[in-house]
Amino acid sequence: MRRENPNIVEAKCYHCGESCEDERIRFEEKDFCCQGCKLVYEVLSENDLCNYYQIEEFPGESQKAKSARANRFDYLNDPEIEQKLLDFKNETETHYTFHIPLIHCASCIWLLENLNHINQGVISSRVDFVKKKVQIRISNDRLSLKELVVLLSSLGYEPRINLSDLGKKERPKADKKTINRLAVAGFCFGNMMLFSLPEYFSERELLDENFQSVFNYLNVLLSLPIVFYAAVDYYNSAWNSLKRKKINMDVPIVMGIIALFLYSLWEIFIHQEAGYMDSLGGLLFFLLLGKIYQQKTFATLEFDRDYKAYFPVSVTRFKKDTEEVIPLTKVSVGDILLVRDEELIPADCILLDNQCYIDYSFVTGEEVPVKISKGELIYAGGRLKGDQVKMTVQKSPSQGYLTDLWNNDSFEKSKDSGLVPLSNKISAVFTRSVLSIAFAALIFWSFTDFGIGVKAFVSVLIVACPCALAMSTPFTLGNTLRIFGRNRLYLKNAGVIERMAESDTFVFDKTGTLTDTAKASIQYHGEELSIQSRRILKSMVEYSTHPLSNRINQWLGPIEKFGLDSIEEKRGKGLEARFLGQQFRLGSEEFTEKVIGKESLKGNLVCFTVEDILIGYFEIQSGLRKEAESVVEELSQECEIHLLSGDHSHERKKLKEKLPGISEFHFNQSPKDKLNHMGELKTHGSKSIMVGDGLNDAGALQESYVGIALTDEISHFSPASDGILDARSFGIIPQFLAFSRSTKNVIKASFALSFIYNIVGISFAVQGLLSPVFCAILMPLSSISVVLFTTLSTNVIAWKQGLFKIKSN
Repeated sequence: MRRENPNIVEAKCYHCGESCEDERIRFEEKDFCCQGCKLVYEVLSENDLCNYYQIEEFPGESQKAKSARANRFDYLNDPEIEQKLLDFKNETETHYTFHIPLIHCASCIWLLENLNHINQGVISSRVDFVKKKVQIRISNDRLSLKELVVLLSSLGYEPRINLSDLGKKERPKADKKTINRLAVAGFCFGNMMLFSLPEYFSERELLDENFQSVFNYLNVLLSLPIVFYAAVDYYNSAWNSLKRKKINMDVPIVMGIIALFLYSLWEIFIHQEAGYMDSLGGLLFFLLLGKIYQQKTFATLEFDRDYKAYFPVSVTRFKKDTEEVIPLTKVSVGDILLVRDEELIPADCILLDNQCYIDYSFVTGEEVPVKISKGELIYAGGRLKGDQVKMTVQKSPSQGYLTDLWNNDSFEKSKDSGLVPLSNKISAVFTRSVLSIAFAALIFWSFTDFGIGVKAFVSVLIVACPCALAMSTPFTLGNTLRIFGRNRLYLKNAGVIERMAESDTFVFDKTGTLTDTAKASIQYHGEELSIQSRRILKSMVEYSTHPLSNRINQWLGPIEKFGLDSIEEKRGKGLEARFLGQQFRLGSEEFTEKVIGKESLKGNLVCFTVEDILIGYFEIQSGLRKEAESVVEELSQECEIHLLSGDHSHERKKLKEKLPGISEFHFNQSPKDKLNHMGELKTHGSKSIMVGDGLNDAGALQESYVGIALTDEISHFSPASDGILDARSFGIIPQFLAFSRSTKNVIKASFALSFIYNIVGISFAVQGLLSPVFCAILMPLSSISVVLFTTLSTNVIAWKQGLFKIKSN
């Protein structure tokens, strides 16, 4: 059963499909071109994963010449190199992200996401097909970095590791294989047209019959590289689709190529006619040209979203003993950062204070905080729990890594997306319809003129363009995401745009959302605060990121703080601290168990107690954002508007007068109450957009149909949110909503445009009035026209709605 025979030649490797010209290895009645491919098969066979070979014919790449260089990854044993490459590490597991250019098909994804079955040291792996990246979690005691890279390389997916390029962002490039095939198709097509020139001008009789045959035979030779090389991707795609008992948009294209080639051979060798080899060359040339245009356009959309700070985070940096809030892009190695409770760790840092607790649930899924001591490394993506601390940056921050955390499937809402599945369904039905029409035309014309029948059959298959239907949605939504990003609304994915367009209810948090802490007025009532009390208050409010704490912090001004013994924040209630054995509380009346009971009060009350004795209270009257009235008024014409607030109802009358568009007011709402309210709206069929601060409202944002976290300083992000809105863009929320609805109309209009094109084109094609080469030109042009239409339409609509006036920093 198991034997090796090096003397058998001219076979194909069972794993990679390469020819074994000199020798081959026989193993379990299968041929392998090298020990590497044989090893891969053994690994898959031992782990019961041989259904891998049923998914794709040619996964990975050949392992020739690689097995002899087993020591070339020894440099990965260096701890410094490992530190540069890892994303996260604790006592049990390590996370890496690799760029693997050889990811190209469904089998690649399947195999890479099943690495844990091949090697028990792999905990999990996730592939990003568009960016050709794989994120892998490994067990520290079972697998090393070098062993992981060797494993990937042995399977045919060697990571591209270039330490000098770490952290740099490169513009995506078009697929080199596609460019090479385009070059071959272009060369052959150009010469075919030259040899067919007499046919175009009806001057064939001027040529000697021998020359006519020579030109025809030369066209046949030039067609071979096109049919057997330039069109390979279409064959693979169509074959894989048929193996799964499905029909994709490449099936009719392949049928057209085969029919045109075989009929031309019949015409040239049997009837001594010119055939349609030049049309075949033009078909592949223009198809590949359109394909490259699509790749470059979509890659540009993805690049621009990432390059323009698609996911911004601001941080507090110490510089010359002063604090300054800066964007993440300006953070450098060696900077000292101040991180407060619940804030994100934006980069790998070394702790400067004695100790802290870090929640790595966004990274590992484990919610138990990890204790970090002075001098230890803290990884990006963790969230601080407890007292504010200082840390120094050890590794340049990666917005791409933070974005990956935000997009983690663990935090994705299970919501249906309408337009993308719709376009896929339409494309599938359309493809079957085109095949039916093409065969009907062939049968109809066969009774009178078989040549016209073949011409009509091929023309219908080529001129029909279901790919335009499939392209309209991703290109429209991709450009919309980019426009939103320019205006400082950063959405998680394109599906959020669709849900925004379907929304019928807006729910606003009050404090820090409709109100602006910078415009709030504050008055203190009670005993005069001593210097010691002020310093204790300063230490407490600086611990919190709540808008009311920030306002009190500003009121206290620059004053030295105390090192508190302990402090804890009760979400939506207040702060509790201990200093020199005494208990201090700052928060609501319920939290401090003190009732002020004055009807004349018009603002939020924040009580300050020492050992349950009321010292005084702050009356904070919220100042509305200057755009709040206009935003609510415009939105009320389209949606029902609710207000949720954790504050008392002192300001109900004032808010009703200034914001008459709000239909429901709910005060004294805890974070759980807000979550329950969003759940009730969902139960009653409402599709609500929740706008809150992203921290106290995390549960409500998760429960909403669309959750948007609004913030003045983008240092808090939550996987619960579908989008992050910079407070500077609060005034254009109605334009965002209107634009999302217009985007849906653009997609529908592009569907209609594509249908009109196909109906007109097919109607001429079935009559045999269109030549295959003309159809070959029209097909990619239709795709390009859809891209241009969706891009220009969204840009024009955005310009009319004033969304090109603001540009993100």
